[in-house]
Amino acid sequence: MARFINPFTDIGFKRIFGQEFSKPLLLHFLNNLLVGEKEIVDITFLDKEQPAIYADDRSLIYDIYCKTTDGEHIIVEMQNKDQPFFKKRSIYYVSEAISRQGERGTDWRYDIKSVYLVAFLNFKIDDIGTKFRTDAVLMDRESKEVFSNDIRMIYLQLPYFDKQADECENDFERWIYVLKNMEALNRMPFAAKDSVFAKIAQIADISALSKEERMKYDEGIRKYRDTICVMDYAIEKGLKEGFDKGMAKGMAKGMAEGMAKATIANALSLKKNGVPVEIIANSLGLSIDEVRKL
Repeated sequence: MARFINPFTDIGFKRIFGQEFSKPLLLHFLNNLLVGEKEIVDITFLDKEQPAIYADDRSLIYDIYCKTTDGEHIIVEMQNKDQPFFKKRSIYYVSEAISRQGERGTDWRYDIKSVYLVAFLNFKIDDIGTKFRTDAVLMDRESKEVFSNDIRMIYLQLPYFDKQADECENDFERWIYVLKNMEALNRMPFAAKDSVFAKIAQIADISALSKEERMKYDEGIRKYRDTICVMDYAIEKGLKEGFDKGMAKGMAKGMAEGMAKATIANALSLKKNGVPVEIIANSLGLSIDEVRKL
């Protein structure tokens, strides 16, 4: 039986990153994600203030929306399955967060604040690249210099992260290791050396859930697993049907080509033996011109 919650469920993800009591964990993660660039002192959760942007299956895709004391907007998103137009959807999502900052009246001067998207991807996506972390900003195509970082999209493809606990070199990598392996852990690594990971162990411990929270978590796990199974089955079924159709089509084409070659071979043999062209054509279903050209 698992000791820690599954962070790839809505309830598990929100418990670790999206509650007031877990705010220090989110701050610690974000500051390690952006280490050397900036330090976020505090955040305000905005989830309840934001209208729903998309209607995806909430057992597979969920997010946390917050704002820093400097007014920057940060979206932390977890996705468990690939989807069509993923990059376009994420660009649209960030653009919506920027456009909401607009104010009515002539006094507003487009004073937009940066929007960061941090996307945990529990799958590999071809058009992002074959590495764990991808950072996207607006950049000058020729000089490669950053044109604007008001739009910042960070994609973390978890399947590409394959380090073991003793190979993690910094807190950011330790975070990723813990999140990726949490449900299979019997104890929380790094907890003895860092109070943050001790806090994760406390918050993510299934035994710490109230009866109501445990019921919601169990239901979330069921929906998560059922949806994954349904999608995997649909993919498998689609592949099988495609294979069967392709095989049938290929066999039909192969048989047709084989029969055509056999007909030509027979016609040539009959022609060499002096059989009249008209008889060959009538016997093998060929035209007289086809037989004469052989």
